[in-house]
Amino acid sequence: MRTVHSVVNRSPPQLLKEVILLDDNSQREDLKEHLDEYVRRFDGLVRIVRKNVRHGLIRAKIAGAREATGDVVIFLDSHCEANVGWLEPLVQRISEKRSAIICPIIDHISAEDMSYSGDKYSTSVGGFSWALHFTWERMPEKERQRRQSPTEYI
Repeated sequence: MRTVHSVVNRSPPQLLKEVILLDDNSQREDLKEHLDEYVRRFDGLVRIVRKNVRHGLIRAKIAGAREATGDVVIFLDSHCEANVGWLEPLVQRISEKRSAIICPIIDHISAEDMSYSGDKYSTSVGGFSWALHFTWERMPEKERQRRQSPTEYI
């Protein structure tokens, strides 16, 4: 719920139409009722969509997109935390180019103690190794110098 709270608390209300939690056929039956009860505190802003067949990450995201009613769809995984001012640059870039696929600066949350460490001027970019494993790489110096804003396209 850390992700949900951070999105709700750190997003301008005029830019946030809904938050969809997609349950990809979770086997944790004991949590479903608790989660249903918990999201009621958000007065309809947060809703749960449950699938009766497990689809996997990408198909689940597509299913969530089909349920979305807003003009812009933004995907966040459950281990993310939205920071102050996180949404505005994304929406701005999408408004400039509707077909754009935008990725925010992603800060680190420790898997060991859930502590947060952020860098608003992050210089890492996501990529893939030759073995197709996701990895973080330092942004090339030439690219860092070219950019005039931390939210500019890479």
